Amino acid sequence: MATKIPATQNRLYKNAFVCKECKHKMKVDPLKILAGKVRCRKCHSTDFRPVRKK
Repeated sequence: MATKIPATQNRLYKNAFVCKECKHKMKVDPLKILAGKVRCRKCHSTDFRPVRKK
């Protein structure tokens, strides 16, 4: 198995969240997600989850 490159891991997973309704991926500050200040650009939902690492 290949080693994981830190720069790639940061680019793919740092501050990345997925909308629970439409599965749209966004990069947002986690504190804004927790405060509920962010809406999905596609469906306008406020429910997000972190991106799952493969």
